[in-house]
Amino acid sequence: MREAVTVQVGGFANFVGSHFWNFQDELLGLADDPGADPVFRTAALDLDVLYRAGETQQGVATYCPRLVSVGSRGSLGSLSSSGTLGSSSSAADQPNIFTWSGNVTKSVAKPHERNLFLQSLSEGESNPSSSNGRNNARENIEDKDLVENLENGVIFWTDYSKVQYHPQSLYELYGSWTDFDKFDNYGTAKEVVSEWSQMEEMNERLRFFVEECDHIQGIQFLVDDSGGFASVAAQFLESIADDYTNTPVMLYCVRNPDSSGSSRNQRETIIRSLHDAVSLSKLSYSCNLMVPIGLPSLSYLSPLLSIKDDKHFHSSAICAAAIHSLSVPFRLQHVGPATDSAHSSGKLDIGELVHILSDQGRQNMITALDVAMPAPSLTDRKDLRNIQRSLHSLTPEISNNDEDPYAVESLVVHGALDAGGKRASISQVKDAIRSGLEGRETKPKFSHLSVSPCPLPIPLPFPSIFSGSIGQQGEILSNSHPEGSRPKGSLDVVSVPMAARLRSSSAIVPFIERRSTSLQRLGVARGTLGSQVLRDWGFGKEEVEDMGEHLAKMLRPFYPEMDLTSDSDDLVSVSL
Repeated sequence: MREAVTVQVGGFANFVGSHFWNFQDELLGLADDPGADPVFRTAALDLDVLYRAGETQQGVATYCPRLVSVGSRGSLGSLSSSGTLGSSSSAADQPNIFTWSGNVTKSVAKPHERNLFLQSLSEGESNPSSSNGRNNARENIEDKDLVENLENGVIFWTDYSKVQYHPQSLYELYGSWTDFDKFDNYGTAKEVVSEWSQMEEMNERLRFFVEECDHIQGIQFLVDDSGGFASVAAQFLESIADDYTNTPVMLYCVRNPDSSGSSRNQRETIIRSLHDAVSLSKLSYSCNLMVPIGLPSLSYLSPLLSIKDDKHFHSSAICAAAIHSLSVPFRLQHVGPATDSAHSSGKLDIGELVHILSDQGRQNMITALDVAMPAPSLTDRKDLRNIQRSLHSLTPEISNNDEDPYAVESLVVHGALDAGGKRASISQVKDAIRSGLEGRETKPKFSHLSVSPCPLPIPLPFPSIFSGSIGQQGEILSNSHPEGSRPKGSLDVVSVPMAARLRSSSAIVPFIERRSTSLQRLGVARGTLGSQVLRDWGFGKEEVEDMGEHLAKMLRPFYPEMDLTSDSDDLVSVSL
């Protein structure tokens, strides 16, 4: 077993993480539930990769995510920074003031009340026999009330979290607040990240989890890069690169659809474009593989889903499901020398995935993410490419052209169903995917496949986003559903088959080009509004040139003839 440590930085990243850990918690419960689908009890997934066993000071055994979560002050809702429900009393919540010797007036906000779901969790903890989150009474009125309450009342990511966190996991960054709407670009976090003690505290918390690992395989890092937390994450990543040189970092840059709103004036447009360019340059510099996630709208992602873009509770669930699928190979248990097994195939660790996608082909480290949720069943021999055709991109601004002979990809399929609605075998899935690849006009240079029979479990605190044509096991009942039918959620759908694909291909070029061009056009020319914005953010001329050159080098694998030069007057000269 090789451990992984997870880091979540920023508001939407923690919304995504909350769903992600709910999936893991659900898997833990189903593995011990004699009434659950046998596929969960025999799943060859080693959750020790993501979790740590320990005990409290009172000697009570604990099993917590190996996680560092960084968010705004006040973003934990009714959860304390110690990982328990209720008000916090930790020293971190009450920073000492050494620069003022006069009187201090302390204002304390009223604690947030626990919602109906969190109240039910507390009652379950006091009555362990009914704390399964998914007990036999799940269809009673109480469960319906819980689902309705979450659909209409989620404010914080903790409102639907059913996971116990370690006291070292949750960190609120003072200097940023949940109601501070100007923490919205790279430069606004300048003063926050310059506070040495805060960055040191974040590093110490990460060190706590890393140093207790026997053989760490890597760090999966989620950041909400739509605002100031991109700057926080960039400095955090720089420290990680310095302290853990040989530990690969897989970075997910997640954005909620509402972060892509139209700008009100030219200045906002320039600031947003420069933020995107600087964020890409700085974040990609200190990681090994980068996966941008965040479409301007998810409501049209798939006719099988009913997603409300204005609800973080909805959009973060899709991102979390995709990241869960991508992490399945990291947790597949060793099954011996055989290449095929009834339980899993295609085990990878984070470093091996990084090598496949960024060290082969064009050696490009920015990858596109595609997802099928739910993945269609394996049908007759004439339609074996169903899974590949059903993949929808979660990466913005990419090319629709999928015909790249130098592409390298990694596909994960788990919980697939056969034509009769039963779990498909590993060999069936491999045959289907192989036939699909053979049928493509332009094949990727290399394709890796990981397969597990274990589907994505749907926990009770999950949004109602499935169309009426989705069955209890995630099967597609028909190609259409009645008009006006209500979306289905955790009361109707127990699990869904999933497919997720990472691909390093020319499809990502428009995403990089837009940011590279923005930095050169808006941020380099003397006297422009953009150059003043970058100066206000603390960037000098040489640093801006370095960022521009870094973005241009990211394009070079796709344009071998590109000539990169720079001098005192021109940032980057590109000749194609």
